[in-house]
Amino acid sequence: MDWRRWAAAIVVVGLSSIAAAEWSEYRGPTHNGISAEKVVWPRNGPRQLWKVPVGEGFGSVATGGGKVFLMAKDEGTEFLIALNADTGATQWTYQLGRTKLNEGSGGDGPRTTPAVDGKHVYIMGSFLNLACVNADSGKLEWSRDLPLEFGGANQLKAPGISAWANAASPIVDGKCVYVYGGGPGQSFIAFDKESGEVVWKSGNELITHATPTLATIAGVRQVIYFTQSGLVSVAADTGNELWRYAYPFDISTASTPVVGGKGGDIVYCSAGYPKSCGADAARITKEGDTFKATRLWQNRKGDEVANHWTTPVYKDGYLYGLFGFKRYNKNDKAPLKCVDIATGQVMWEKPGFGPGGTILAGDDLVVQGDTGQVGLVKATPQGYTPLGGGQVLPNDARCWNAAVVSNGRLYSRSTSPRPSSHAGGFLVCLDVSGK
Repeated sequence: MDWRRWAAAIVVVGLSSIAAAEWSEYRGPTHNGISAEKVVWPRNGPRQLWKVPVGEGFGSVATGGGKVFLMAKDEGTEFLIALNADTGATQWTYQLGRTKLNEGSGGDGPRTTPAVDGKHVYIMGSFLNLACVNADSGKLEWSRDLPLEFGGANQLKAPGISAWANAASPIVDGKCVYVYGGGPGQSFIAFDKESGEVVWKSGNELITHATPTLATIAGVRQVIYFTQSGLVSVAADTGNELWRYAYPFDISTASTPVVGGKGGDIVYCSAGYPKSCGADAARITKEGDTFKATRLWQNRKGDEVANHWTTPVYKDGYLYGLFGFKRYNKNDKAPLKCVDIATGQVMWEKPGFGPGGTILAGDDLVVQGDTGQVGLVKATPQGYTPLGGGQVLPNDARCWNAAVVSNGRLYSRSTSPRPSSHAGGFLVCLDVSGK
């Protein structure tokens, strides 16, 4: 891969200054898909600051220290790429290892998103290899091989993982990096983010493609994993199991659990494929030292309330996201919906986006469609209210991820079109600061 050729393809049209607000990992620094920044979408559309080719991959981007980080594939090898956030120029690359090839209609390339914490970048590979890389130099600080060191070889043979490899990103909170993919007694692992040493390990679960989420429920910080048996929550500081909630598995589970509700005590989960297509919401309660998960509602009506690989965002009692499992969606265009998290009632829907991704920026939704379109939508249960949007990448692109907002800029990524007319995809940077 000629990274210098990529850097030479940059078009820069100027930048606006704004107070720093990094998007440090998958679903952002607060693990919920929410940015405090407000997106301004001018009538004629935002300025394109730069656009560069970035290889194949379905992960999103993370930002930190004036750089943009993402995973990409070239000829069977996955790389971590660091770009200059001002210009899009490649600063350095780190070669992690092999990735999946020749996956047909499912596409190929890494599916994970880096996590940035200070001067370190953490990445989890297709084959469960975890690495900590220096953010300034791209040099390896430490690495751990879950199949080799933690008995995770059978995880790579698990349903879904054997077909598409790992898609769960590492998450960073406090002093730890949280992942899963080890063998019996060590399915869930917390590593010290500075040294790479094990802080704790626990669990006897088969992994899915869903990235775990962090939340504080009833005053206890916890990591919620969406495994092949369902939701399993463990204490963030010890790895001890707090509660579990059964959910069926079929082929692949890829949507991250979402925590919401007035008391922050409702956990929503969803999956696609026939035996698991639908969604559940459970209320988490605590009596003494004992947690309990009780079902609030369940919907197994296929596309009505189901997330394939996209994850909704939560705001003021409602979920907003792209719902539908493409196998059952005749138009292959998952609609944007507003769903009451406490009841499962669909408040409104707007078709035509497809299985891209959704985040919340300020009080508004940033919706990435699957074919290169981005929409800015008011987050209200009263009805679909568009505030702006347009085509930001070629309309033959595949954008199976969420756009990211950081420091007054919006980053949108694609991978190869289907059928492919060129190798790799693009990352575009737009000025949405309103300045």
